[in-house]
Amino acid sequence: MGTDGARALLERAATLTLQTGNLLNWGCLRKKCPATPGEEVRDCIQKTLTEWSSKIGQDLNQEIREVLECTVAQAIEKINPEERDELKVSAKLFIVGSNSSSIRDAVDLACSALGVAQLDSVIIAPPPVEDGTSLSLEYLQPYWQELETLVQNKKIVAIGTSDLDKTQLEQLYLWAQVKPSSNQVNLASCCVMPPDLTAFAKQFDIQLLTHNDPKELLCEASFQEVLQESIQNMNAHEWIPLWLLRYSVIVKSRGIIKSKGYIMQAKRNAS
Repeated sequence: MGTDGARALLERAATLTLQTGNLLNWGCLRKKCPATPGEEVRDCIQKTLTEWSSKIGQDLNQEIREVLECTVAQAIEKINPEERDELKVSAKLFIVGSNSSSIRDAVDLACSALGVAQLDSVIIAPPPVEDGTSLSLEYLQPYWQELETLVQNKKIVAIGTSDLDKTQLEQLYLWAQVKPSSNQVNLASCCVMPPDLTAFAKQFDIQLLTHNDPKELLCEASFQEVLQESIQNMNAHEWIPLWLLRYSVIVKSRGIIKSKGYIMQAKRNAS
């Protein structure tokens, strides 16, 4: 049945939640040379979809769901509660085709997938803005307020930003109730940290980190292409990715990555 069964389920569902589980448990990905972040995401989504669809049975009547969960069972790995204090659970959230209300869903799903009550840190990538428009504080505010609520509700310990320049970071810092604890800088756009940003971060105890994520880690067209490649003859154009979350679990004392994976959600726009 496989692909046909998966296609039938996707044609009836309204939402798709995909979890890769711990990529370190995936032998096939570990053997590959490190790819770009974008290639890694596509690869992980494709392999998860292919593996999931191959295990779909023929008894579809019992399986039709509004929200479809696509996972590879053997890769799912929850954190042992006895080890929780020794681990740092971090996440970076990329908003693709949704608004700030999806942040809570993403954090709840990450906590549930890992079997934890809260995430130690969440960094939000800048939400996509229209071409020719720069990221303003006003645009960022609803996303940050949602993160602040999750900090107040003890779902997240620390929150951070990505790709903000000194002016943007200062505006956010002065306005925010819960201050950003970190700001990621893309070294592709600047080989050296801007001095004004470094000085501001030092003054207000904001950690400056580096990253190599592209502006769009997963765009709509790219997701639809992967969906089409993984599950033949389906209406991939109906599916819109809402958000993508990348998490890592690090052993604090040794700085070793114990677990890493992606969780994403997409919705179907049936016309």
